[in-house]
Amino acid sequence: MEIDSHQEKIPFSVRHVVAPMIDQSELPFRLLCRRYGADVCYTPMLHSDRMDDETYRKENFTTCTEDRPLVVQLCGNDPQILLKAAKMVESHCDAIDINLGCPQTIAKKGNFGAFLMDDFERVKTIVETLSSNLSVPLFCKIRVFPSHTKTIDFAMMLENAGCRLLCVHGRTKELKKPVYRDGRHAHADWDLIRKIKSKLKIPVISNGSIQYFEDIQRCLDSTGADGIMSAVSILSNPGFFSGKIPDPFNLSFEYLEICRVYPAPLPWIRVHLWKILQEYLSVWIDLRDRLYDNTKSIDDIEAVIKDVQIAVQAGRSKTTKHAVPLRQVQEDLEEILDSTNFFVST
Repeated sequence: MEIDSHQEKIPFSVRHVVAPMIDQSELPFRLLCRRYGADVCYTPMLHSDRMDDETYRKENFTTCTEDRPLVVQLCGNDPQILLKAAKMVESHCDAIDINLGCPQTIAKKGNFGAFLMDDFERVKTIVETLSSNLSVPLFCKIRVFPSHTKTIDFAMMLENAGCRLLCVHGRTKELKKPVYRDGRHAHADWDLIRKIKSKLKIPVISNGSIQYFEDIQRCLDSTGADGIMSAVSILSNPGFFSGKIPDPFNLSFEYLEICRVYPAPLPWIRVHLWKILQEYLSVWIDLRDRLYDNTKSIDDIEAVIKDVQIAVQAGRSKTTKHAVPLRQVQEDLEEILDSTNFFVST
């Protein structure tokens, strides 16, 4: 599918998009999602002011020929530093994205993400600088303001400054999680996304409140968006965009095989398997402890997953007196949640 973007065209589908997720939208996971219907994937957020560090770059940005179309997401607040970082990766991707949506503490401290949105002029300069000096399109990912008018004005400014695709997370930065304190679901503002789409000529991606496959078409019909972005749902089911629920053990083993070809840090791998097999690992404490405390290699991890599968086949009860999240699992997930906004991208 080719989408008109002013007089330019984006020569790839943006209907099904895998969100940028710190330590979780890494190369092996992206390749797995692509096998099940993902049209385009974002890298984890990369810090523009650290891209000069070769070690940081090699550890956090990996790709391969099968990993396309690919969008590299950068964060920062200095136009020239962002441009320099983008230049380092533009030949290895299909677009560069500026993170204007992260609501986490790390973004507030660094003055980037959603906390940069109040500085219209700085953001305009960043977008103008990058869009006029890159060989690939510039995308932006934003949150919304409480004011519809202010959000629409911001979106139109981004388009006029050179943004060629806008992803809108339909919640404010104050809503870090998709629920209010009283437990009610904080639904993404699809009506505001519809208004933004009606005002722009560039493609718009809707992000937020996509829990089930059926929600995709419902969102597209409600917003008129060109596609949707998923994080939470696709973490639990990397086959989400296929419209099916593949066997979680097959997904787990398939992911591990990809990791053998394209290695990823073991903590990232463990969290992926925790999300995919949470139905079982959330209650079988002994197997979960083995996964987190006694695995030093992919072979070790695979052995644990096979034992979980055997337990399921043997009809082991999923009840326990100790169904409390493992401390290490909590720490891993909290570290990720504090670094990115994937949790609120349902």
